[in-house]
Amino acid sequence: MARFFIDRPVFAWVLAIITMLAGILAIRSLPIEQYPKVAPPTVSVSAAYPGASAETVENAVTQIIEQRLTGIDNLRYFSSNSADGTMSITLTFEPEADPDTAQVQTQNKVQGAIPLLPQEVQQQGVTVTKSNDTFLLVVGLYSDDESYSQGELSDILVSDFRDTLSRVNGVGSVQVFGSQHAMRIWLDPAKLYSYNMTPIDVSAAIQVQNTDVSAGQLGGMTAVEGQQINATINAQSRLQTAEDFKNIILRVNEDGSQVRLSDVSRVEIGSESYDRIVRYKRKPASGIAISLATGANALKTADLVKERVAELQEFLPQGVEVIYPYDTTPFVELSIESVVHTLIEAVFLVFLVMLLFLQNFRATLIPTIAVPVVLLGTFAILAAFGFTINTLTMFAMVLAIGLLVDDAIVVVENVERIMSEEGLSPKEATRKSMDQITGALIGIAVVLSTVFIPMAFFSGSAGAIYKQFSITIVSAMVLSVAVALILSPSLCATILKQEKEGKRRKDTGFFGAFNRGFNKVRSGYEKSTSYIARRAIRFFVLYLVLIGGLVYGFMSIPSSFLPDEDQGFLFMMVNTPAGSTASRTLESVVQVEDYLLAQEKVEHLFTVVGFSFAGSAQNAAFGFVGLKDWAERTGEGEDV
Repeated sequence: MARFFIDRPVFAWVLAIITMLAGILAIRSLPIEQYPKVAPPTVSVSAAYPGASAETVENAVTQIIEQRLTGIDNLRYFSSNSADGTMSITLTFEPEADPDTAQVQTQNKVQGAIPLLPQEVQQQGVTVTKSNDTFLLVVGLYSDDESYSQGELSDILVSDFRDTLSRVNGVGSVQVFGSQHAMRIWLDPAKLYSYNMTPIDVSAAIQVQNTDVSAGQLGGMTAVEGQQINATINAQSRLQTAEDFKNIILRVNEDGSQVRLSDVSRVEIGSESYDRIVRYKRKPASGIAISLATGANALKTADLVKERVAELQEFLPQGVEVIYPYDTTPFVELSIESVVHTLIEAVFLVFLVMLLFLQNFRATLIPTIAVPVVLLGTFAILAAFGFTINTLTMFAMVLAIGLLVDDAIVVVENVERIMSEEGLSPKEATRKSMDQITGALIGIAVVLSTVFIPMAFFSGSAGAIYKQFSITIVSAMVLSVAVALILSPSLCATILKQEKEGKRRKDTGFFGAFNRGFNKVRSGYEKSTSYIARRAIRFFVLYLVLIGGLVYGFMSIPSSFLPDEDQGFLFMMVNTPAGSTASRTLESVVQVEDYLLAQEKVEHLFTVVGFSFAGSAQNAAFGFVGLKDWAERTGEGEDV
């Protein structure tokens, strides 16, 4: 195969250019994230049963749905949580399961349970979504002068931001910390009792009188003969104001007197729900958490969300500010950027090392050309496997640089040797060289691949991490051999020139001094190996001691799933005793806020009472603590 491309160097260049173009196109489309997806796919089923206790929700809703969740492909297990008025079931699937297929199958199973649920639950609806507990970023609104309450800020978020942001490309789901405005009717039990009425009577009256009436039209076909006018009849529509609701008639007594809704309740426009208290640096606030869709580009999605928020920010009322108390993209961007810098530095260092030892710019250029071809081709393979650009795949690229140039160096070194010893032309020397080393190049690739390929078959979360690392480095190895058999021989035949007097190494100048020093080191190494060989037993004992020290170090070093890194933010969780009210929990949160805001390096503090990843309740609170930029936290103890 090598002879074919030696005689057709243009064809070899065309293949290399096609490979690089495929890699460039792949880079533009590959998602960017910090780590590969390690969590298995999950699907969430949620429903609401207003006014019901947790036990009632469990018996009337949760168990009914759970009984239907059978026969779903690749389902590992599911867990449920029933609270006052709400329930959720999280189904966890095997890592190889397709999230879209899992959602569709779950939806089909849940549909069979809906007719068996209480009417109130059916009216609220049962939601089935691909759940993602990790947030990409949080967009917050707060009133710096406290001229707007939390309810007003939440209504702005729901009415103006939620639907717009949920339609941004790459956004999987959104969660609002707050609720929109709604008509609140606060019943007075004593007044209801005095009128001998129940909440059911009130609810029935509201449903009957708060409705749209379709009254038809005049002159519709077929009209009576001589009809001259056709008009739509506008009848009663849904009630709009608090006064409209106050005038709802609950009962007409025998003496003609009326009992209206205002007689037994307080009617006002308020928040749809008061189950959360949101604050930003002690000021009223509201926020919306953005979750990334499966396979989406984290950096691109965050940029699109921020662009859309900037457009909507122009229409916000005066005194309302936009903040990002939690944003994972700066750290992801910094991580990928640092790895890219390392990649560039590695290529440059490899070039210098090759030039130092080959001592021929033309010979050094050949392995250097192979580097971008192999790296870009590896990106194309990552796209074909559905992988992402993340810290581990980029780390594999950095490691692969030192390995992938070996094949090209072997080709160049052997060609130079034949040209020097036998005096052949570059083309003839390349042909003879490839006949000698083709089998060795393929053997090198096979041996290296057998080291890394088994990692691609690890199961579980560890397998999800090592699979991308393994495939990346093996792909680079295979491509490096392909380049060594296709492009490198063509370059050797066309670029290399026969040195005068057949000298391959210089005797003068910088390279001459390096060669003399290197020869001394080599001679010293030969003497030391001879010394060790004559005293094999004692050095074998020393070798065993080193192995023992290695094992001891391996066992004593702490282990972790992923390294701990300063990502620029902290999570705060507060839990008060079971049964505590939101106001009692807020007292504890205020104390934590006072402590954190006194710290110089804290830039954002966004707290939510009534929400937590461990479960939402009045006795739970969660906080996003954003730290200042890493450049401003260089002192001892200022990192996390």
